Amino acid sequence: MSDPVTTILVVDDEERIRRLLRMYLEKEGYMIEEAEDGETALRKALDHNYDLILLDVMLPGIDGVEVCERVRQEKATPIIMLTAKGEESNRVQGFEVGADDYVVKPFSPREVIYRVKAILRRSSSTAYLATDPGTSNNIVFPHLVIEHDAHRVTAGGQEISLTPKEYELLHYLAGSPDKVFSREDLLKDVWNYEFFGDLRTVDTHVKRLREKLNKVSPEAAAMITTVWGVGYKLEVPK
Repeated sequence: MSDPVTTILVVDDEERIRRLLRMYLEKEGYMIEEAEDGETALRKALDHNYDLILLDVMLPGIDGVEVCERVRQEKATPIIMLTAKGEESNRVQGFEVGADDYVVKPFSPREVIYRVKAILRRSSSTAYLATDPGTSNNIVFPHLVIEHDAHRVTAGGQEISLTPKEYELLHYLAGSPDKVFSREDLLKDVWNYEFFGDLRTVDTHVKRLREKLNKVSPEAAAMITTVWGVGYKLEVPK
């Protein structure tokens, strides 16, 4: 049986940018759909299960940040934001509402391809099919199991759907249980970028992560603890 085709939604109000991205992404074997405004993007994103969305911040009608926020209320589809240089506040907003990565315009198409591949690798929901369970790299706690090869998280015996960034944050904390990480540490190591003035990004993702865990296992949610004035840690029940 042939592998399923990876489908990407490209959202930008500039036709030349959509055409450029389509050309490079199709060359990599991806199937591309397009949207040129926020309303169309939102409708398509909610009606279809795309593997990834490339989403421009500045769009007519509903902007990219709002599209991302509304998609996140219903889906964990990986989202890469496209932002113009100097739109630092928009980038911060994008991360706060759940974007997984961003690319600054003008961009190199090769950089976009690199980031797309990296996120698709991290978010692949079928990776576990080819994994030998005997060699899987699992993290197991009483109420929480992280199967890293499968990028699958089970809390209270129930699988939960996380965005790539939520998963990375949880896996990073779980990799060093009971160790306290500052927000700056988490931004640098999980987001791979040093920002100024956007530590709320970490708080927002922790909040969202706790909410998702809490729906199926309050015990698992309680493991992510706030260390006031410092940051966060994943606390293992004694």
